[in-house]
Amino acid sequence: MEALTYYITCPDLASAQRIGRELVKQRLAACANILEGMRSIYWWEAELSEDQEVVLLLKTRAALGERLIEATKQIHPYEVPCIVAWPITQANEDYINWIGQETQA
Repeated sequence: MEALTYYITCPDLASAQRIGRELVKQRLAACANILEGMRSIYWWEAELSEDQEVVLLLKTRAALGERLIEATKQIHPYEVPCIVAWPITQANEDYINWIGQETQA
């Protein structure tokens, strides 16, 4: 089974908790980690912006990627949310098996 980590930025803790909880509840992710205190600098609508954000990390199986992205977009408050993934190339095999067991087949 191929596993991925998704990186999602959220405007605040409440949004990150709501998204993480919902995706784990739907078994689209085995685990959600929330990291507060990130500072983002970016262009939006032709303006340089700087904001405090929260990072949401999700671990899931690659086969669920499109469903996870669509479910996130449905509940995320941003017009264009950052939802990106990278493969888990090395990991504790027991942990990878746990991700597979805790997500939808």
